[in-house]
Amino acid sequence: MKKTIIGICLMVSANMVSANNSCATVMNAVGGYTALKTALTGAVLPSGGPSNGGFDLNMWATVVSDDGTVCAVTKTGVDINDQWLGSRVISAQKANTANAFSLQSSLALSTANLWSATQPGGSLFGLQFSNPVDPDVAYDGNSKKFGTQNDPMVNQRIGGVNVFGGGLALYNSIGDMIGAVGVSGDSSCADHNIAWRVRDALSLDYVPAGLTTGDNIIFDIDPGTGLSASGFGHPTCTGPDNVTVNVQVLIDHPLSP
Repeated sequence: MKKTIIGICLMVSANMVSANNSCATVMNAVGGYTALKTALTGAVLPSGGPSNGGFDLNMWATVVSDDGTVCAVTKTGVDINDQWLGSRVISAQKANTANAFSLQSSLALSTANLWSATQPGGSLFGLQFSNPVDPDVAYDGNSKKFGTQNDPMVNQRIGGVNVFGGGLALYNSIGDMIGAVGVSGDSSCADHNIAWRVRDALSLDYVPAGLTTGDNIIFDIDPGTGLSASGFGHPTCTGPDNVTVNVQVLIDHPLSP
């Protein structure tokens, strides 16, 4: 029995070391948990300033490494219900998706780029069901630690595929994809804009190529037919002003060359 217990402990220890090592590169580039929290807080303006294109609510953000390991989870509100509690897991799901479907030094796809393609009749229909969230990871641990440096999701792989705005791959200055960030807590259009601001603040937006301006959200769905001209369009969420807000976000936070 003792040998079995020791063996299990060694396996868990080895897995934790592996997970920690996988997070080292992206978290060094991010600048650590505090830098992520600062970037998210600076991107969310519920008390004034330019709108996010949604409801200007508090938010969750998750960073994953390039193998999908959760490396950090943070929030802008003090209590867990100062922002939508369900959005904690969604932020991790978005980060996992952006990492899983973007390519190293090649093609970046945001979660916003996947909406139309995954609808019935779309070229990627069913993708959203292909990599389910691990509920044991998503709902494990003490809720008082949610959004802290010791969030129970950290150093675990949550999985999941999300197909609306808020998830962006992270690229360093030589164009290497080192992980992804996921943001959730508002309309999906606002989530995308906030994630874009966060990535810009972290200087991890050296996006090599995408479907449009990098991996920006695409608003090309015909209101009459509901079809996207590119096949990768996203709804305007709270209305046409979302297009104007997103244009300004790109002006204020252009991709790094």
